[in-house]
Amino acid sequence: MRWASALVVSNDDIAAIDAALASLAHDLDTNPADVIFVFASPEFIPRLRNLAAQARAVWPDVRVVGCTAAGCIGGSQEVEGEPAMALTAASLPGVTIEPFHLLHRDLPDADADAETWRTALGVQGDAERHMVVLPDPFSMNPQRLLAGLACASPQGVVIGGMASGGSTAGEHRLLIDDAVHRQGAVGVMLSGNVAIDTVVAQGCRPIGAPMFVTRCRRNLITELDGQSALVALQGLVDGLNAIDTRLARESLFVGLVMQQDQQTYGQGDFLIRNLIGADTQSGALVVAARPEVNAVVQFHVRDAAASAADLDRLLKRSRAGELRPPAGALLFDCLGRGAHFYGASEHDTGLIRAELGAVPIGGFFCNGEIGPVHGRAHVHGYTASLGLFRPRFDS
Repeated sequence: MRWASALVVSNDDIAAIDAALASLAHDLDTNPADVIFVFASPEFIPRLRNLAAQARAVWPDVRVVGCTAAGCIGGSQEVEGEPAMALTAASLPGVTIEPFHLLHRDLPDADADAETWRTALGVQGDAERHMVVLPDPFSMNPQRLLAGLACASPQGVVIGGMASGGSTAGEHRLLIDDAVHRQGAVGVMLSGNVAIDTVVAQGCRPIGAPMFVTRCRRNLITELDGQSALVALQGLVDGLNAIDTRLARESLFVGLVMQQDQQTYGQGDFLIRNLIGADTQSGALVVAARPEVNAVVQFHVRDAAASAADLDRLLKRSRAGELRPPAGALLFDCLGRGAHFYGASEHDTGLIRAELGAVPIGGFFCNGEIGPVHGRAHVHGYTASLGLFRPRFDS
Protein backbone atom coordinates (compact mmCIF):
# COMPACT_ATOMS: atom_id res chain seq x y z
CA MET A 1 0.00 0.00 0.00
CA ARG A 2 1.30 3.41 -0.96
CA TRP A 3 -0.20 6.92 -0.78
CA ALA A 4 0.69 10.31 -2.23
CA SER A 5 -0.80 13.80 -1.91
CA ALA A 6 -0.55 16.96 -3.98
CA LEU A 7 -2.11 20.42 -4.02
CA VAL A 8 -3.12 22.53 -7.04
CA VAL A 9 -3.17 26.29 -6.52
CA SER A 10 -2.40 27.55 -10.02
CA ASN A 11 -5.05 29.30 -12.13
CA ASP A 12 -3.71 27.39 -15.15
CA ASP A 13 -6.05 24.57 -14.14
CA ILE A 14 -5.58 21.85 -16.76
CA ALA A 15 -1.80 22.09 -16.87
CA ALA A 16 -1.60 22.43 -13.08
CA ILE A 17 -3.78 19.35 -12.57
CA ASP A 18 -1.62 17.39 -15.02
CA ALA A 19 1.44 18.49 -13.08
CA ALA A 20 -0.15 17.38 -9.81
CA LEU A 21 -1.02 13.97 -11.29
CA ALA A 22 2.57 13.64 -12.47
CA SER A 23 3.74 14.46 -8.95
CA LEU A 24 1.47 11.77 -7.53
CA ALA A 25 2.79 9.24 -10.06
CA HIS A 26 6.35 10.12 -9.09
CA ASP A 27 5.62 9.64 -5.38
CA LEU A 28 3.79 6.36 -5.99
CA ASP A 29 6.83 5.20 -7.96
CA THR A 30 5.76 2.24 -10.13
CA ASN A 31 2.65 1.54 -8.06
CA PRO A 32 -0.61 2.31 -9.92
CA ALA A 33 -3.16 4.58 -8.27
CA ASP A 34 -6.36 2.66 -7.58
CA VAL A 35 -8.36 5.57 -6.16
CA ILE A 36 -7.93 9.33 -6.04
CA PHE A 37 -9.69 11.49 -3.44
CA VAL A 38 -10.40 14.99 -4.76
CA PHE A 39 -11.36 18.05 -2.72
CA ALA A 40 -11.71 21.25 -4.72
CA SER A 41 -12.72 24.83 -4.06
CA PRO A 42 -15.70 26.11 -6.12
CA GLU A 43 -13.37 27.78 -8.62
CA PHE A 44 -12.40 24.32 -9.88
CA ILE A 45 -15.96 23.08 -10.51
CA PRO A 46 -15.62 23.47 -14.32
CA ARG A 47 -12.64 21.08 -14.22
CA LEU A 48 -14.30 18.29 -12.24
CA ARG A 49 -16.15 16.62 -15.10
CA ASN A 50 -12.93 15.94 -17.02
CA LEU A 51 -10.78 15.16 -13.99
CA ALA A 52 -11.33 11.40 -14.11
CA ALA A 53 -10.33 11.32 -17.78
CA GLN A 54 -7.14 13.21 -16.94
CA ALA A 55 -6.38 10.72 -14.17
CA ARG A 56 -7.11 7.72 -16.42
CA ALA A 57 -4.55 9.02 -18.88
CA VAL A 58 -2.01 8.18 -16.17
CA TRP A 59 -3.71 5.15 -14.55
CA PRO A 60 -6.37 3.59 -16.83
CA ASP A 61 -8.28 1.82 -14.03
CA VAL A 62 -8.24 4.50 -11.35
CA ARG A 63 -11.46 5.46 -9.54
CA VAL A 64 -12.13 9.07 -8.51
CA VAL A 65 -14.27 10.31 -5.62
CA GLY A 66 -14.53 13.75 -4.07
CA CYS A 67 -16.47 16.94 -3.41
CA THR A 68 -16.23 20.71 -3.25
CA ALA A 69 -14.47 22.27 -0.29
CA ALA A 70 -14.20 25.66 1.39
CA GLY A 71 -10.62 24.79 2.26
CA CYS A 72 -8.28 22.09 0.96
CA ILE A 73 -5.65 19.94 2.66
CA GLY A 74 -2.94 18.33 0.55
CA GLY A 75 0.77 18.19 -0.08
CA SER A 76 1.49 19.07 3.58
CA GLN A 77 -0.47 22.32 3.21
CA GLU A 78 -3.80 23.74 4.35
CA VAL A 79 -5.33 26.34 2.02
CA GLU A 80 -8.36 28.28 3.25
CA GLY A 81 -10.33 30.94 1.42
CA GLU A 82 -8.30 30.68 -1.78
CA PRO A 83 -8.67 28.58 -4.97
CA ALA A 84 -7.17 25.13 -4.49
CA MET A 85 -7.63 21.46 -5.30
CA ALA A 86 -6.26 18.65 -3.14
CA LEU A 87 -5.51 15.32 -4.84
CA THR A 88 -4.68 12.24 -2.77
CA ALA A 89 -3.88 9.00 -4.59
CA ALA A 90 -3.76 5.55 -3.05
CA SER A 91 -2.32 2.34 -4.45
CA LEU A 92 -4.26 -0.40 -2.68
CA PRO A 93 -3.19 -3.92 -3.71
CA GLY A 94 -5.58 -6.59 -2.46
CA VAL A 95 -8.34 -4.04 -1.82
CA THR A 96 -11.75 -4.05 -3.51
CA ILE A 97 -12.94 -0.52 -4.29
CA GLU A 98 -16.67 0.14 -4.67
CA PRO A 99 -17.75 3.78 -5.21
CA PHE A 100 -21.37 4.79 -4.68
CA HIS A 101 -23.78 7.69 -5.05
CA LEU A 102 -27.03 7.86 -3.09
CA LEU A 103 -29.88 10.36 -3.17
CA HIS A 104 -31.92 10.97 -0.05
CA ARG A 105 -35.03 9.58 -1.71
CA ASP A 106 -33.16 6.33 -2.40
CA LEU A 107 -32.36 5.64 1.26
CA PRO A 108 -34.10 2.53 2.60
CA ASP A 109 -36.47 2.78 5.55
CA ALA A 110 -34.92 3.21 8.97
CA ASP A 111 -35.78 -0.37 9.94
CA ALA A 112 -34.47 -1.93 6.69
CA ASP A 113 -32.16 -4.92 7.02
CA ALA A 114 -28.51 -5.16 5.99
CA GLU A 115 -29.22 -6.77 2.65
CA THR A 116 -31.59 -3.95 1.67
CA TRP A 117 -28.91 -1.39 2.48
CA ARG A 118 -26.24 -3.29 0.55
CA THR A 119 -28.58 -3.42 -2.45
CA ALA A 120 -29.09 0.36 -2.22
CA LEU A 121 -25.31 0.79 -2.18
CA GLY A 122 -24.96 -1.49 -5.20
CA VAL A 123 -22.91 -4.19 -3.48
CA GLN A 124 -23.39 -7.84 -2.60
CA GLY A 125 -22.14 -10.05 0.18
CA ASP A 126 -21.43 -9.37 3.83
CA ALA A 127 -17.71 -8.62 3.55
CA GLU A 128 -16.40 -6.09 6.06
CA ARG A 129 -16.37 -2.76 4.22
CA HIS A 130 -14.77 0.45 5.43
CA MET A 131 -16.25 3.62 3.97
CA VAL A 132 -15.25 7.17 3.14
CA VAL A 133 -18.48 9.13 2.76
CA LEU A 134 -19.05 12.69 1.51
CA PRO A 135 -22.64 13.93 1.90
CA ASP A 136 -24.13 17.20 0.69
CA PRO A 137 -25.45 19.02 3.79
CA PHE A 138 -28.44 20.52 1.95
CA SER A 139 -29.88 17.35 0.42
CA MET A 140 -28.88 14.38 2.58
CA ASN A 141 -29.80 13.40 6.13
CA PRO A 142 -26.39 12.25 7.37
CA GLN A 143 -27.65 10.56 10.55
CA ARG A 144 -29.99 8.33 8.57
CA LEU A 145 -27.25 7.60 6.06
CA LEU A 146 -24.73 6.69 8.75
CA ALA A 147 -27.22 4.40 10.45
CA GLY A 148 -27.72 2.60 7.14
CA LEU A 149 -23.99 2.29 6.44
CA ALA A 150 -23.53 0.77 9.89
CA CYS A 151 -26.32 -1.68 9.12
CA ALA A 152 -24.72 -2.63 5.80
CA SER A 153 -21.32 -3.28 7.39
CA PRO A 154 -21.49 -3.31 11.20
CA GLN A 155 -17.77 -3.89 11.67
CA GLY A 156 -16.64 -1.35 9.09
CA VAL A 157 -15.10 2.03 9.89
CA VAL A 158 -16.93 5.05 8.48
CA ILE A 159 -15.16 8.37 8.11
CA GLY A 160 -15.67 11.47 5.98
CA GLY A 161 -17.06 14.98 5.88
CA MET A 162 -19.94 17.12 4.66
CA ALA A 163 -19.24 18.98 1.41
CA SER A 164 -18.50 22.68 1.81
CA GLY A 165 -17.77 25.77 -0.24
CA GLY A 166 -21.38 26.63 -1.12
CA SER A 167 -23.97 28.64 0.78
CA THR A 168 -27.25 27.40 -0.74
CA ALA A 169 -28.74 24.15 -2.01
CA GLY A 170 -27.29 23.00 -5.33
CA GLU A 171 -23.99 24.86 -5.04
CA HIS A 172 -21.92 21.91 -3.86
CA ARG A 173 -20.61 19.23 -6.18
CA LEU A 174 -20.09 15.53 -5.50
CA LEU A 175 -17.76 13.60 -7.79
CA ILE A 176 -17.74 9.92 -8.74
CA ASP A 177 -15.52 9.14 -11.72
CA ASP A 178 -16.97 11.04 -14.71
CA ALA A 179 -20.24 11.95 -12.96
CA VAL A 180 -20.68 15.24 -11.11
CA HIS A 181 -23.72 15.44 -8.82
CA ARG A 182 -25.39 18.31 -6.97
CA GLN A 183 -27.31 16.24 -4.42
CA GLY A 184 -27.07 13.24 -2.13
CA ALA A 185 -23.87 11.61 -0.96
CA VAL A 186 -20.93 9.98 -2.65
CA GLY A 187 -18.39 7.67 -1.17
CA VAL A 188 -16.21 4.67 -1.60
CA MET A 189 -16.28 1.28 0.13
CA LEU A 190 -12.99 -0.49 0.75
CA SER A 191 -12.70 -4.18 1.62
CA GLY A 192 -9.90 -6.70 1.71
CA ASN A 193 -6.36 -5.84 2.74
CA VAL A 194 -7.08 -2.46 4.34
CA ALA A 195 -7.57 -1.21 7.87
CA ILE A 196 -8.49 2.30 9.04
CA ASP A 197 -7.43 3.59 12.43
CA THR A 198 -9.25 6.74 13.47
CA VAL A 199 -8.49 9.80 15.55
CA VAL A 200 -11.56 11.89 16.30
CA ALA A 201 -10.62 15.02 18.25
CA GLN A 202 -13.78 16.85 19.27
CA GLY A 203 -11.77 19.77 20.60
CA CYS A 204 -13.38 20.16 24.03
CA ARG A 205 -12.46 19.54 27.65
CA PRO A 206 -14.82 18.68 30.49
CA ILE A 207 -15.73 21.03 33.32
CA GLY A 208 -17.44 20.21 36.58
CA ALA A 209 -18.50 16.67 37.39
CA PRO A 210 -20.58 14.13 35.42
CA MET A 211 -24.32 14.21 36.15
CA PHE A 212 -27.22 11.84 35.64
CA VAL A 213 -30.14 12.86 33.45
CA THR A 214 -33.07 12.27 35.80
CA ARG A 215 -35.80 13.75 33.59
CA CYS A 216 -35.86 14.50 29.88
CA ARG A 217 -38.17 14.75 26.88
CA ARG A 218 -36.98 14.51 23.28
CA ASN A 219 -34.09 17.01 23.10
CA LEU A 220 -34.96 18.70 26.42
CA ILE A 221 -33.05 17.89 29.61
CA THR A 222 -35.36 18.97 32.41
CA GLU A 223 -33.53 17.52 35.43
CA LEU A 224 -29.92 16.71 36.27
CA ASP A 225 -29.16 14.83 39.47
CA GLY A 226 -32.72 15.40 40.63
CA GLN A 227 -32.78 19.17 40.27
CA SER A 228 -33.70 21.62 37.56
CA ALA A 229 -31.18 21.30 34.73
CA LEU A 230 -30.73 25.06 34.55
CA VAL A 231 -30.16 25.28 38.31
CA ALA A 232 -27.62 22.46 38.10
CA LEU A 233 -25.79 24.23 35.30
CA GLN A 234 -25.78 27.54 37.15
CA GLY A 235 -24.36 25.85 40.22
CA LEU A 236 -21.59 24.39 38.09
CA VAL A 237 -20.76 27.74 36.49
CA ASP A 238 -20.70 29.49 39.87
CA GLY A 239 -17.86 27.20 40.94
CA LEU A 240 -15.63 27.78 37.90
CA ASN A 241 -12.53 29.93 37.70
CA ALA A 242 -12.55 33.13 35.68
CA ILE A 243 -11.21 31.56 32.47
CA ASP A 244 -13.65 28.68 32.46
CA THR A 245 -16.52 31.00 33.36
CA ARG A 246 -15.79 33.06 30.27
CA LEU A 247 -15.55 29.95 28.10
CA ALA A 248 -18.80 28.58 29.53
CA ARG A 249 -20.54 31.77 28.42
CA GLU A 250 -19.00 31.67 24.95
CA SER A 251 -18.61 28.00 23.99
CA LEU A 252 -20.51 25.61 26.24
CA PHE A 253 -21.31 22.08 25.06
CA VAL A 254 -22.90 18.92 26.44
CA GLY A 255 -21.04 15.62 26.41
CA LEU A 256 -23.00 12.35 26.44
CA VAL A 257 -21.27 9.24 27.75
CA MET A 258 -21.29 6.59 25.02
CA GLN A 259 -20.73 3.55 27.26
CA GLN A 260 -23.16 3.65 30.14
CA ASP A 261 -21.50 0.75 31.98
CA GLN A 262 -18.35 2.80 32.65
CA GLN A 263 -17.62 3.66 36.26
CA THR A 264 -15.28 6.57 35.58
CA TYR A 265 -15.34 9.06 32.73
CA GLY A 266 -12.59 11.05 31.10
CA GLN A 267 -11.96 13.25 28.10
CA GLY A 268 -12.80 11.29 24.96
CA ASP A 269 -15.53 9.19 26.57
CA PHE A 270 -18.20 11.66 25.48
CA LEU A 271 -20.06 12.49 22.31
CA ILE A 272 -20.01 16.30 22.21
CA ARG A 273 -23.22 18.07 21.22
CA ASN A 274 -24.29 21.72 21.07
CA LEU A 275 -26.19 23.31 23.93
CA ILE A 276 -28.85 25.13 21.92
CA GLY A 277 -30.55 27.13 24.65
CA ALA A 278 -32.47 27.15 27.90
CA ASP A 279 -36.07 27.68 29.02
CA THR A 280 -35.91 29.89 32.10
CA GLN A 281 -39.52 29.15 33.04
CA SER A 282 -39.25 25.36 33.07
CA GLY A 283 -35.53 25.18 33.83
CA ALA A 284 -34.95 22.86 30.87
CA LEU A 285 -31.86 22.82 28.65
CA VAL A 286 -32.24 22.36 24.90
CA VAL A 287 -29.52 20.16 23.43
CA ALA A 288 -28.67 18.87 19.95
CA ALA A 289 -29.28 15.27 21.00
CA ARG A 290 -31.95 13.02 22.48
CA PRO A 291 -30.62 11.77 25.81
CA GLU A 292 -32.35 9.09 27.84
CA VAL A 293 -33.21 8.97 31.52
CA ASN A 294 -30.19 7.81 33.58
CA ALA A 295 -27.78 8.82 30.81
CA VAL A 296 -24.56 10.40 32.08
CA VAL A 297 -23.65 13.84 30.77
CA GLN A 298 -20.91 16.32 31.48
CA PHE A 299 -20.56 19.90 30.32
CA HIS A 300 -17.57 20.85 28.17
CA VAL A 301 -15.90 24.04 26.94
CA ARG A 302 -13.87 24.67 23.82
CA ASP A 303 -11.00 26.97 22.95
CA ALA A 304 -7.90 26.78 20.80
CA ALA A 305 -5.76 25.40 23.60
CA ALA A 306 -8.28 22.66 24.44
CA SER A 307 -8.66 21.73 20.76
CA ALA A 308 -4.91 21.52 20.22
CA ALA A 309 -4.38 19.49 23.40
CA ASP A 310 -7.20 17.08 22.52
CA LEU A 311 -5.77 16.35 19.06
CA ASP A 312 -2.22 16.03 20.40
CA ARG A 313 -3.34 13.63 23.16
CA LEU A 314 -5.22 11.40 20.73
CA LEU A 315 -2.37 11.37 18.21
CA LYS A 316 0.07 10.30 20.92
CA ARG A 317 -2.30 7.54 21.97
CA SER A 318 -2.70 6.43 18.36
CA ARG A 319 1.06 6.31 17.81
CA ALA A 320 1.59 4.33 21.00
CA GLY A 321 -0.97 1.73 20.00
CA GLU A 322 -0.41 1.50 16.26
CA LEU A 323 0.32 -1.89 14.75
CA ARG A 324 2.38 -0.33 11.99
CA PRO A 325 2.88 3.21 10.64
CA PRO A 326 0.05 4.42 8.39
CA ALA A 327 0.62 4.50 4.65
CA GLY A 328 -1.64 7.51 4.18
CA ALA A 329 -4.22 9.69 5.87
CA LEU A 330 -7.43 11.58 5.16
CA LEU A 331 -8.21 14.55 7.40
CA PHE A 332 -11.70 16.00 7.69
CA ASP A 333 -11.40 19.27 9.59
CA CYS A 334 -14.17 21.59 10.73
CA LEU A 335 -14.54 24.97 9.06
CA GLY A 336 -14.37 26.38 12.59
CA ARG A 337 -10.79 25.18 13.00
CA GLY A 338 -7.89 26.34 10.85
CA ALA A 339 -5.97 29.60 10.80
CA HIS A 340 -8.78 31.82 12.10
CA PHE A 341 -9.23 29.66 15.19
CA TYR A 342 -5.61 28.84 15.97
CA GLY A 343 -4.02 32.06 14.76
CA ALA A 344 -1.70 30.13 12.44
CA SER A 345 -2.15 28.00 9.34
CA GLU A 346 -1.50 24.25 9.07
CA HIS A 347 -1.99 23.68 12.79
CA ASP A 348 -3.66 20.27 12.64
CA THR A 349 -1.53 18.90 9.81
CA GLY A 350 1.55 20.12 11.68
CA LEU A 351 0.54 18.18 14.79
CA ILE A 352 -0.12 15.08 12.69
CA ARG A 353 3.29 15.27 11.03
CA ALA A 354 5.00 15.90 14.37
CA GLU A 355 3.47 12.78 15.90
CA LEU A 356 3.16 10.43 12.92
CA GLY A 357 5.96 11.53 10.61
CA ALA A 358 5.81 12.35 6.91
CA VAL A 359 2.59 10.46 6.19
CA PRO A 360 0.84 11.74 3.01
CA ILE A 361 -2.26 13.67 4.11
CA GLY A 362 -5.25 14.79 2.04
CA GLY A 363 -8.58 16.22 3.08
CA PHE A 364 -10.68 19.35 3.42
CA PHE A 365 -12.49 21.73 5.77
CA CYS A 366 -16.03 20.43 6.18
CA ASN A 367 -19.55 21.53 7.05
CA GLY A 368 -19.63 18.61 9.48
CA GLU A 369 -17.08 15.91 10.21
CA ILE A 370 -17.84 12.19 10.25
CA GLY A 371 -16.00 9.76 12.46
CA PRO A 372 -16.55 7.11 15.11
CA VAL A 373 -16.85 7.57 18.86
CA HIS A 374 -16.67 4.24 20.70
CA GLY A 375 -17.17 2.38 17.43
CA ARG A 376 -20.18 4.23 16.08
CA ALA A 377 -19.92 6.93 13.40
CA HIS A 378 -21.47 10.33 14.11
CA VAL A 379 -21.58 13.76 12.51
CA HIS A 380 -19.53 16.19 14.58
CA GLY A 381 -18.81 19.90 14.72
CA TYR A 382 -15.55 21.72 15.53
CA THR A 383 -13.80 18.37 15.13
CA ALA A 384 -10.75 16.93 13.43
CA SER A 385 -11.67 13.48 12.09
CA LEU A 386 -8.59 11.64 10.87
CA GLY A 387 -8.47 8.29 9.08
CA LEU A 388 -5.13 6.47 9.06
CA PHE A 389 -4.88 3.81 6.36
CA ARG A 390 -2.64 0.75 6.51
CA PRO A 391 -2.64 -2.83 5.19
CA ARG A 392 -4.73 -5.18 7.27
CA PHE A 393 -2.48 -8.18 6.68
CA ASP A 394 1.26 -8.62 6.48
CA SER A 395 2.45 -8.95 2.90
